[in-house]
Amino acid sequence: MIELAALLIAVAVGWYWLDSLNAREAALAAGQQTCAAEGFQFLDWTVAQQRIRFDRDGDGQMKLRRVYRFEYSDTGNNRLEGSVVLLGREVLAVRLATPPTPVYTGNVIDLR
Repeated sequence: MIELAALLIAVAVGWYWLDSLNAREAALAAGQQTCAAEGFQFLDWTVAQQRIRFDRDGDGQMKLRRVYRFEYSDTGNNRLEGSVVLLGREVLAVRLATPPTPVYTGNVIDLR
């Protein structure tokens, strides 16, 4: 009985590991494609998992909802943060940060 429980745990861990690798690849591709479409530079060629939780899809099935973050640059001189939201392996959203706009007030430049 203990062997069966250990085998089931090993299979579950293996499934989670493979599923996480596939989700990470989907997030990486989505971030790269979005940055390329906007003319931005995708930095470090990597994404980092920020959050994970269970959520239901449109059919009511329970899936893992993951949020990955990445960094990109619009000028090549700065770092901005973006994120990719996945439900299972489906990309739900890719969000890019709004870069600060300089506001000139007299001799002072205020980034807002």
